[in-house]
Formats: sequence, structure tokens, C-alpha cells
Amino acid sequence: MRSHKGFLLAFVCFLLLSACSRQEQTLKKIEPFTFTNQDGQAFGSADLMDKVWIADFIFTKCESVCPPMTIEMANLQEQFNKDGIDIEFVSFTVDPTIDSPDVLKEYVQQFTEDESNWNMVSGYSQNEIEVFAREQFQTVIQKPKTSTQVIHSTNFFLVNKNGAVVKEYNYVDETYVKSLTKDILKLNK
Repeated sequence: MRSHKGFLLAFVCFLLLSACSRQEQTLKKIEPFTFTNQDGQAFGSADLMDKVWIADFIFTKCESVCPPMTIEMANLQEQFNKDGIDIEFVSFTVDPTIDSPDVLKEYVQQFTEDESNWNMVSGYSQNEIEVFAREQFQTVIQKPKTSTQVIHSTNFFLVNKNGAVVKEYNYVDETYVKSLTKDILKLNK
């Protein structure tokens, strides 16, 4: 009986301590940035101030996941525009030595006729985008020296009006659009 009381006391203490240590999750705000979009114009966090946006990481010579990701972004853009949902799209290239603004312009035009709320971004070094992705989005980008393909995240990142990453979405999950739409509507209130 005595061991049960000890266990019960330890369990109650554990619950109290864990409840006391819980804190509200603080969102990490993305540091200010200015890069170059597909029109050769400066584009960055100042352009996204007070806007909800979706970010992804792609490159134009990708032989696997980038075309389906970009098709999915185009589908989201079309659906959200049709539904009157205010959202920006930002695609960061993970291969900036190849993906100049002109190359990105040609690439995005394969997927959409409306670039008004979709910026394809370059204008940084390979090291800069790797550090930016790791420190701002907590995701890995790596360009192996022995391949033309770049390792990168295949998730979409939802960023709030304050410039903080709120959530990641796996675009191959059949239910993500419903969750993403609900989250965007909540952030746009």
C-alpha cells in the first residue's frame, strides 16, 4: 500500500510540474530579407508585410518533386483566387546559380498566367539560401557536388501577417488543402 501512495504522490507531482512548465508556443518570425523576383525586381519581407503567404522551395532543373509541387501551388493559387481568399505565394529557388530571374519567369509561366500574387525568388548565393532555409524555416537544403539535383523540403510553409511561420503542410496529403484553407481564413481575420 505504501508503494502505491509513493507512486501516486510522484505521479501527482509530475502532473503539477509539467502543467507549470507548459508555455504558449512562440512563433519564430522570419528575419527581414530582400532578394530578387522573376521580374528582376527587389522582393522581400517588406512586400509581404501584413499579408498571409505560402512559401515553398523549388528549382527549375528538378527531375522529381518540383514540377508536382509547382502544379499544386498553381492549383492553390487558382482555387484561392476563385474563392476570394487573400494569399501570396513565394517560391524560393534552391539552385540560384542556375535559376536567374529570367529562368524563373519562364518556369512560372508554364504553370500560371497570373503572377500578381506569386513571386519566384532568387538573388542570393547557394550558401545564403541554405542558411536562410535552415535558420528561418527550420528546413534543410543541400546541393551535393556530385549531382545537379538539390536536396530540399517538399512542404508548403504558411506564414502569418507578422512574418512568422505558423505551420507546414505536406502537399501529397489528401486532406491538407482543407486544413490549409481553414488556417488561412483564420489568419486573415
